[in-house]
Amino acid sequence: MTEDTVRLAKRVAENFHCSRTEAANYIEGGWVTVDGSVIEEPGFRVAPQAQLQLLPGAVAAPVQPVTIVLHKPPGIAPEVAMQLIIPENRSEDDRSGIRLLRRHQADLALPAPLEADASGLLVLTQDWRVKRKLTEDALRIEHEIIVDVTGNPPPDSLARLNRSLTFQGKVLPPMKVSWQNESRLRFAVKAPPPGLIAFACASIGLKPVAVRRIRLGRLPMAGLKVGQWRYVQEYERF
Repeated sequence: MTEDTVRLAKRVAENFHCSRTEAANYIEGGWVTVDGSVIEEPGFRVAPQAQLQLLPGAVAAPVQPVTIVLHKPPGIAPEVAMQLIIPENRSEDDRSGIRLLRRHQADLALPAPLEADASGLLVLTQDWRVKRKLTEDALRIEHEIIVDVTGNPPPDSLARLNRSLTFQGKVLPPMKVSWQNESRLRFAVKAPPPGLIAFACASIGLKPVAVRRIRLGRLPMAGLKVGQWRYVQEYERF
C-alpha cells in the first residue's frame, strides 16, 4: 500500500523548525532539495521517506521581483519570446549573481512591447516600479531603433522625418532620425505606436526590411546576442 504523501511546505516546516511561511520562502527560493533534486513548489507532494535538505546559504526571505532584458529574435510575438527565458539562453555577460528560479518566469509584464516582426531589446518585469515607469512615463522615454531599408528616398527625406508626423489621426512628437549608412536609419523616438516605423519609412519611399530596438531610455542592449537574456541589476535605470 502506498504511504500517504504530504505537502513539501509542511515537511520543511517540521524538519527545519520554521513557520509554513518561512518554509514556502525556502522552497520558492530554490533552497530545498528532495532526494537530491531542487523543488520550488510548496505544494509538491512528498513521501514520508523522502530525503530533504536545505542548500548552503539558504535564507527564508520572499523571492524578490525581477526585471529581465531579452534580445528578441524577429518574427515571434513578445509573449512567445518569454519562452526563451531558460538557463541555456542566459547571457555569459550576466553579472547580476541572481539564481534563475521558476518564480522568476511567472507574472512577467511587457510594459514596452515590440512588434512581432521587430527584434531587439525586450523588457520583461515582475517589478511594479519598472512597469509603472515604462507605462506612465512612456512619453518621456526614448527608444533607439535601427532600421535597415530599401528604396530611393528624396533629398529632403530626413527633414520630413524629423518634423512632427500625423499618424492614425494624431500629431506625434518630433523624432530624431539620421542615416547610419546608405541603407540604415537610426530613429530616436518616444512612445512609438505599432506601425509607426513602417509608416515613417513609407512616407519617404522606403521599405523597412529589419527593425531592431537597441536602447530603451538609458538602458542599452549592448552585447546581448539574439535569443539571449540577462537580469537587470539594481543600479540600472530606464
